Amino acid sequence: MSNPVVHPAPLKLLPAYTGCTSLEEALTHPRHRAILWLEVLFNDQLDEATLVQHPSGREAYDEACRWYTQFRSLIHFIAPRSPLPAHDGPIDFGSTAHS
Repeated sequence: MSNPVVHPAPLKLLPAYTGCTSLEEALTHPRHRAILWLEVLFNDQLDEATLVQHPSGREAYDEACRWYTQFRSLIHFIAPRSPLPAHDGPIDFGSTAHS
């Protein structure tokens, strides 16, 4: 019996805005990393373990958690998702435009 093929979760936002088609690509390109936190915030099918192993992925995950903590009701109204961990850090509007 063969093992089932596991396909990575499809990206939802990054392909439309950057043409990026994989999480690995998003983690290595500055243009993709700038909005990776939004992908994390609205795509609960991403592989969290893979994401947080990379420093840029950990940063995007933390940013998404901060926004989720502050705007949980709005996010669930727009796009229901499984919960992200609470993160009481500040939302720095300037930090979302990483280069």
